[in-house]
Amino acid sequence: MCNTTSVPIAPRRTPNDTATSGTLVHMGNFVLVISTGGTIACTTDATGTRRPTLTAAELVEQSGTAESVGVYDAANLDSSAITLADIDTLAEFIEQSLIDDSVTGVVLTHGTDSLAETALALDLIHHDPRPVVLTGAQHPSDHPHTDGPENLRRAIDVAADPLRRGQGVLVHFDGDTLPARGLYKASTADLGAFALTTERPQPRPAPVPRATLSGINVPILRAWPGADGTLVELAANTNPDGIVVEALGSGNVSPAMGEALGRAIERGIPVVVSTSVPRGGVEFAYGGGGGGATLGELGALPAGSLSPGQARIALITALATGTDPSSLL
Repeated sequence: MCNTTSVPIAPRRTPNDTATSGTLVHMGNFVLVISTGGTIACTTDATGTRRPTLTAAELVEQSGTAESVGVYDAANLDSSAITLADIDTLAEFIEQSLIDDSVTGVVLTHGTDSLAETALALDLIHHDPRPVVLTGAQHPSDHPHTDGPENLRRAIDVAADPLRRGQGVLVHFDGDTLPARGLYKASTADLGAFALTTERPQPRPAPVPRATLSGINVPILRAWPGADGTLVELAANTNPDGIVVEALGSGNVSPAMGEALGRAIERGIPVVVSTSVPRGGVEFAYGGGGGGATLGELGALPAGSLSPGQARIALITALATGTDPSSLL
């Protein structure tokens, strides 16, 4: 992970603009590579601190790709700093870029901390058949075993592959190409940083129109054995637009926390229940004061196979677009 000062994502610019501020123009068909910072763009300074220093053009050059590529530097961010406003800007830029028929696909280089969340946010609104592929790195660019160049080269190949059309937003890491839906970061060290919460990819819901996510407040509340309702009450008193619960097991919380969630639902706050367990999903099967079945009877929605972070993105997107949240979970 890079230590860096957050830089706002640049205003929208199409690939056909003059080659300034990080935009390169290519004649003919090309893959558009958008850089947002992250470990893949980092080098290590004399103190051992990693900072993003490489441009999109430099990343592409290191990759050794044979594809025709256009590049755009959108940001230099640690992905833990990416906001909903940043995602809004990226989503708009990608949508506008795909108006150009010469763009065969899009690659977004991204830090790994929140890559799964950004990937789902883009996937839920991606109507175009051309692929959008996210990639990054576990090692900085000056590491003796850096993985960034190979990840980027293969991600560009995926974006340029006509057989990948119609598959939505994808993530490529360490030779594996995975769908955005159900993705989670599985390791802080292994080169295969990402995995799916289920054995098989889950069906994509029908994409919804792009809408502004920024300004929608949905916190994630972690459950623990014997938790009281204080955390839920504190969150509910801030009048959030929704709440995602990172529950235990298949979607269970303590009776006291369950009662507090029931009161939040009575106040009109949508509640989605996810799980802290990496694999599998939420099933409202258990009774009792905080059991999943009881939460469902109170009006909570199960997150299915989505991680807490992805469940938050799905709920925010549903609220932003006026969509039934259950159709995106």
